[in-house]
Amino acid sequence: MKRILSLTLALSVAAFSAAEPGGPDEPVRVDAPPIDLDVHDGRLRPAIGVENIQVFRANRTRPDTAENTGWTYNHAPMLAYWNDRFYLQYLSNPFGEVLPPGQTLVTTSRDGRTWEMPMVVFPFYWLRTPRGPKVLIMHQRMGFYVAPNDRLLVVASYGYEPGIARVVRNANMDGSYGPIFVIRRNPGSQAELSRYPFYTDSSDREFVAACDALLADKLKTTQWREEEEDYDTTGFFTVPGPMRKAPSIYHRKDGTAVALFKEAWAAISKDEGKSWSMPVRVPTIITDGAKTWGQRTDDGRYAMVYNPADFGSHRWPLAIVTGDDGVVFSNMLLINGEVPPRRYQGGGKVFGMQYVRGISEGNGDPPGTDLWLVYSSNKEDIWISRVPVPIRDRVDAPVSDSFDALEVGGRIPDWNIYRPRWAQVGITAFPNPRNKSLQLEDREPHDYGKAVRVFPETKSVRITCRILARQSDTGRLEIDVMDGAGNRAVQLRFDDKGMLSALHGETSLGEASYRADRWYQLGINADATRGEYELTLDGQPIVRQVEFAEPAASLERIEFRTGAYRIQPTREHDRSDGEDLPDPGDPVPTAGFYLDDVVIR
Repeated sequence: MKRILSLTLALSVAAFSAAEPGGPDEPVRVDAPPIDLDVHDGRLRPAIGVENIQVFRANRTRPDTAENTGWTYNHAPMLAYWNDRFYLQYLSNPFGEVLPPGQTLVTTSRDGRTWEMPMVVFPFYWLRTPRGPKVLIMHQRMGFYVAPNDRLLVVASYGYEPGIARVVRNANMDGSYGPIFVIRRNPGSQAELSRYPFYTDSSDREFVAACDALLADKLKTTQWREEEEDYDTTGFFTVPGPMRKAPSIYHRKDGTAVALFKEAWAAISKDEGKSWSMPVRVPTIITDGAKTWGQRTDDGRYAMVYNPADFGSHRWPLAIVTGDDGVVFSNMLLINGEVPPRRYQGGGKVFGMQYVRGISEGNGDPPGTDLWLVYSSNKEDIWISRVPVPIRDRVDAPVSDSFDALEVGGRIPDWNIYRPRWAQVGITAFPNPRNKSLQLEDREPHDYGKAVRVFPETKSVRITCRILARQSDTGRLEIDVMDGAGNRAVQLRFDDKGMLSALHGETSLGEASYRADRWYQLGINADATRGEYELTLDGQPIVRQVEFAEPAASLERIEFRTGAYRIQPTREHDRSDGEDLPDPGDPVPTAGFYLDDVVIR
């Protein structure tokens, strides 16, 4: 039986929904559709043009391809934009969650697509105790602060249970970092980070001023409370009631600050964080224990991003809802619905895309209007998503994409891209700089690359494109034509035996041979009224009037993928005591495919 988050949930929140949204009793409201939790994408329509990019791929056996450490628990990324660069911070442990030692790393990028090797900014710390040395972990809900004097502070927290102290260092214009200082000690901890001085000891007065500004910013320091648990007796933290975790904070149009905590808690402040309403749990936000992100987008609207899954042991899909006022959100769309298998086992490594964060207010504004989001995948790899703004789920015009006018390695308008580091998807100057194509190149043993083109919803469609395979004896390219819920009406595959097949699951309905390094013209005529399609290769029929592989009342997107369609892993696979996948650190032979002249009528 499928696990569906049904609209019948509304019955359990009827009394709550009678309140006026936007007040302290209901800070936000979400109108969300049913979600199919047996499918990683929840059967949501994708937000058009989202680019999902793997920033960091964990590798224990070949750490030179990762971060020169080989640690395989990587999680809780944060994002800022400063000095014309993206800065991305994340936590790292050797194997699993809260298993020491822990360290914090930062990687940077000019364009959000190509990222430098991460470098350690806060190394692991051995603490002397009466019972002997104790190694600490890193745990922080805030990573960056762009101060009023334009200093970028990198912030983290050392501790175990509870935290010991919050540390800070200055990011320099040349890409280096200043010395590490303590910016706040946990009042409930008797331990000291003796190797690091207090920030007021710094001779850099601008750095001290930046730290003072951060300490005075109640909206920013609201994110710190969790590491200090409930030990604060100084009144430093102003959110009333029991501790609520991992707030993201934005200002709605009337100037009120809204805090969205984990597990669907929310509160508001009308005085910039000096006081807050009592946090309440918002029943229209259906989510598990991962983070929720909210912000104003560059078109003046608002977005909320989270995992719309019931409380359990997985975190998918990553979805977005939008609204006009920062109070009411609707039109849930997909950001990323890909959950690859977990390559390395480890404690607490929950499946899915999780702990999503964007760029906090005041922490920079990249060029353009795009919304940028970071998150971990399986608490193992780090990803970033570029979401075009305005956010939309429909296209109106017929498709005719030649790719010739696009920049090599740049954005691909109206295409949704899923790009692991070892499965590149992008524009390339092939066959020549004036006649470019979309390349899907894959050497990833446990994931794939993907490119999706949404077209106007229709009952019948004619699709043509040119395809070239660099090889015919390795790799695969799967092509699906889908409806809005992701039902795969048409299923095609270029396989590793030199055959193009029309499929119904794994059953071949018809096939034709193909050769490497030759362009082929693919033609698909599909009619949802009859539930049939036909396939041609270079004008020659492969199948005629065959039944859809999966029922679809209409059609609206085509997907090109360098691997087999998957609905696993599932909750039943989410165990932390299993074995690593075979050869997770080694690439497989590269398979490359080129796509050109995509015409959809």
